[in-house]
Amino acid sequence: MTTPDQGWRAAEAAADTTWIHRLSPEAVAGFDAALQHARRLGKPLVEMTQDDFPLPPVSVEALQAALACTQGPWGMCQLKGFPVERWSEDEARTAYWGLGLYLGVARTQNKASDILNDVRDAGGSYKVTNGRGYNTNAQLDFHCDSCDVVALLCRRTAKEGGASKIVSSKALVAEFARRRPDLVETLRGVFYYSYQGAQDPAQPPYYTIPLLGSADAPFAFRINRKNVNAAQRDFPEVPRLSAAQTQALDLIDELLEDPALLFSMWFEKGDLQLLNNYTVVHSRTSFVDHEEVDQKRHLLRLWLAVPSSQQLPADWAPYYGDDRAGSVRGGLRGSHRTQAFEDFEIRQAQRMNMPRKPFVAPGRREPAAEAA
Repeated sequence: MTTPDQGWRAAEAAADTTWIHRLSPEAVAGFDAALQHARRLGKPLVEMTQDDFPLPPVSVEALQAALACTQGPWGMCQLKGFPVERWSEDEARTAYWGLGLYLGVARTQNKASDILNDVRDAGGSYKVTNGRGYNTNAQLDFHCDSCDVVALLCRRTAKEGGASKIVSSKALVAEFARRRPDLVETLRGVFYYSYQGAQDPAQPPYYTIPLLGSADAPFAFRINRKNVNAAQRDFPEVPRLSAAQTQALDLIDELLEDPALLFSMWFEKGDLQLLNNYTVVHSRTSFVDHEEVDQKRHLLRLWLAVPSSQQLPADWAPYYGDDRAGSVRGGLRGSHRTQAFEDFEIRQAQRMNMPRKPFVAPGRREPAAEAA
């Protein structure tokens, strides 16, 4: 491995596969038993607690080791071996939500405030106003999701395509700085992004956040040029990109496709991919699906705030809601957050011993933070 400050390159990820973990038979049996317990109870997902999905220590330890890997130099983990072939879609959904209760606090992900998303081709359109890529078969632009860790469980693979593309943000920034040191501070300036319609009704339709965190904070990088372009297209009141900002974005696009940096991996059925959104940028190739409905490519997605997360730069707090390490933060609030989810969030934050700030609509006075 290179030093943590320099990240990893594609050849290193291919050669050193310590980021790949495998479930033991005992751990798999623990997930099966917990699923059967949860199914007997029949609770709605947002009412479930860890007690409703009782995992043995060997299963919990496997999850904790995978999560710890995302907070280290790799920023990612592939945990293999979940028995999705013998789980129905509903069972996979319950099992996935249940294991997520041991990882952190789930975040809402879109305009509909969904908490567990299906990543599959549902006929959606990607590069249109308010378009989202997870419900299409399109090749996706590189991006970072709006949470500490994005988790994807693979139920079914595509007939062709659908490779996962990953780049170390640290390696990307290091190469950027080598080529254009004069533009590094531009990355720390203000960029406007469209919410793509996924904001709370009390929020404006766009937000600001730098691409690169301040030098005095732990390393943090995020990019979603599609949403930067959407803000430029849809909101005339948003300041136009400067020449330096456009040059910086163009160089990032170039580096994200650099074979020396870009690592591609394939999902197999039963794989759980975990990615740290502050140190890894990800994408996906387009895919061709099977004809049979239950053989079509299908991943389940959780966005998670995790107790082991890093402190964020102070100027990232307005977007994420909190910059404290290990806090409940991130997600896209959407228009349909329910009281049941609010109750879940409070209960799960307490279970995970994570500090939580209540949402404050723009223009309102911020209340005191809740205790951990």
